[in-house]
Amino acid sequence: MLLLSFLIFSQNAHAQNALAATPKVTRILFLLDASGSMMAPWEGGQPRWDVAKRMLSKMVDSLNAYPNLELGLRVYGHQFPNSEKNCQDSRLEVPFAPRNAKAIKARLATLKAQGNTPITYSLEQSANDFPIDKASRNVLLLITDGLESCAADPCKSSLALQRKHIFLKPFIIGIGAEKDFGRQLECLGQYYNAADVKTFRTVMDDVIAQTLSQTTVSVNLTDANGRPVESNVNMTFVNNVTEQPEYNYVHYRDAQGRADVLDIDALQSYDLVINTVPPVRQTNLAIRPGRANVLTFKTPQGTLWLQSPQLTPNPYGTVQAVVRTPTGATVASFPFGTKQKLLAGNYEVELLTLPRITRRISVKQGQELAVTYAAPGTLNITTDLRGYGSIYQLNNDESQTWVYTLPEGSSSKQNLPMQPGAYRLVFRTKTSTGSKFTDVRNFSIRSGQTTSVAIFGK
Repeated sequence: MLLLSFLIFSQNAHAQNALAATPKVTRILFLLDASGSMMAPWEGGQPRWDVAKRMLSKMVDSLNAYPNLELGLRVYGHQFPNSEKNCQDSRLEVPFAPRNAKAIKARLATLKAQGNTPITYSLEQSANDFPIDKASRNVLLLITDGLESCAADPCKSSLALQRKHIFLKPFIIGIGAEKDFGRQLECLGQYYNAADVKTFRTVMDDVIAQTLSQTTVSVNLTDANGRPVESNVNMTFVNNVTEQPEYNYVHYRDAQGRADVLDIDALQSYDLVINTVPPVRQTNLAIRPGRANVLTFKTPQGTLWLQSPQLTPNPYGTVQAVVRTPTGATVASFPFGTKQKLLAGNYEVELLTLPRITRRISVKQGQELAVTYAAPGTLNITTDLRGYGSIYQLNNDESQTWVYTLPEGSSSKQNLPMQPGAYRLVFRTKTSTGSKFTDVRNFSIRSGQTTSVAIFGK
């Protein structure tokens, strides 16, 4: 069962990034605004509605022969007059099918623009238009000249549908729109302002080119001097709209230092998290659709070796170390006896010995830095009196620093592994009747030796 579970996990994990045995099907749903405002005249006095239908008809014609491509058409605002303010006036007019340009053009010819602008409702209904097919690329292209008119939040709906992987980041083309109009639609997806007919045509061509062109990304991980010597690091491409990881890879480069080529869907926007320690995050990756993109990041690394002292057995057992940045931000925690790569730079390492030890270190590119601690000795508190007390480390300036509190109200009899040095035990028994009966004992700890301290009741 364990082996079976492992195999299933391996297959599922691999499937996220694996190249499909057959090309993915791309489905483009055209969501077309047929509200009454689309009858407003555009360039040359033509209604926006007529221009949009004509351009869309030409577009689907040009796409009809593409393999692995299916088109669909949903229209809103066309079934009821605007006076009815119908907020569910949305319908899938042409379902997805390959080579269905003829059906889309025929349906466009019969429709008229007259009604409301239920964008949110249409987006939510579009979730049922796409077939259930996790391997496909679902693309939505909204063509509109107006904003939501039904007291709903299309941006919230768009984000929710993207998070459910119903469709990728949508395209929105604003027809004859002012700049302020676009600002209210940018949250839906990738917005384009088609203020005139020529721009509308260009934008539609650009959107389709982005959708159907292959995009690749190579990631170079370099040292401080820009040499591509780093590799074998986990990388996560995070969708910075949905905040979900889209691709996970372990970086690879060949013997010539060349990074391999990754197929990344450019219809989404990404942050790249390079999971070094600490991680490096690049926001809003500049990935150009339809291009071979090469991205370069400096990730120089050295190795921190947490080296345990030669002492068997070690009274501490396994000692942990906490690594922090100079500003105090925790990077990670590692056990002694391990080696860990870190980004080159300055750190503070806290060794969780008794007492704790803090070291300031500098990790350099390609070098290994060993950090260790002195072999501990043992403090043996020989009596079994119950009470309250603490152990302090004595400093060279005769000050003292707290390092340990004895278990409150319980027996003081203990064996504590401690670092070599000078210490002080301060203790008052539970049965004593005043602070003046506090017992103070100084003692020293030596590596590999046991120091016994007795406590007397007063």
